[in-house]
Amino acid sequence: MTKNIGFIGLGIMGAPMVRNLLKNDRKVTVFDLNEKSVESLVKEGAQPATSGKEVANASDVVITMLPKGEHVRQAVFGINGVMEGAHEGLIIIDMSSVSPVDSKEMAELAAKKGVHFLDAPVSGGEPKAIDGTLAIMVGGNEEVFESVKDILSDMGSDIVLVGDSGCGTTAKLANQIIVNLNIAAVSEALVLASKAGINVEKMYQAIRGGLAGSTVMDAKVPMILERNFKAGGRVDINLKDITNVMNTAHELAVPLPLSAQLLEIFHSLKADGKEGLDHASIVHHYEKLANVEVTREEK
Repeated sequence: MTKNIGFIGLGIMGAPMVRNLLKNDRKVTVFDLNEKSVESLVKEGAQPATSGKEVANASDVVITMLPKGEHVRQAVFGINGVMEGAHEGLIIIDMSSVSPVDSKEMAELAAKKGVHFLDAPVSGGEPKAIDGTLAIMVGGNEEVFESVKDILSDMGSDIVLVGDSGCGTTAKLANQIIVNLNIAAVSEALVLASKAGINVEKMYQAIRGGLAGSTVMDAKVPMILERNFKAGGRVDINLKDITNVMNTAHELAVPLPLSAQLLEIFHSLKADGKEGLDHASIVHHYEKLANVEVTREEK
């Protein structure tokens, strides 16, 4: 049976995800507080809604892609939210990056109303949101997951049911540790090489095929060399994610010394007015310490 899809949150990630649903001939009803975002996607074939309640009324599956857990709660459980228009059997897929505690609580609240809830955060940033190859890590009921896997496949290429509610968001926290510490390590290396006076671009080409090479390196080094810090993954969003990492780690009595230092780096970038930049701007922190700028120029 063809499912009617609702989508709430049409930002850097959400808008291209909707476009991929539309490209696959899905009927999508969209809502965002930014009316221009709604208007833009309506021109491309989406149906407009004026509230989460209205989205739920028109949908079998509602997807949320919002900045923080508090925004998801408001969109789903707030006044004129999804639950006010929800019917029994509705499936909510939260693809935002929130804490596992939030995911579990929202799943329990939804279940009391006969509504299914999957946590399904993504990795890959704006480029993979655009080309529909996001990695999607899912927590929730297996039967429900299987019923919407085809929809998730319109937006992602690596889709894994990790476990029960909260497992998807836990996997995303682990992902954010690895991604952001990788950027930090790459930044340290680039700053060292730059200060030493070698050609940084040639160094990158020399090491990217070895064990040090990574998807993160290939995505972020060109941005740093071009001094292009237009956000695909914003500093403030990653600061929120690493804050969730540390809060979860403290609850579980898991020491994470490198992640703790990373959190302070993000706070430093925010204090320096860089919260809207891509997290490749972690390099700015190290450049400031070493009084050097990483560029393509031969030293």
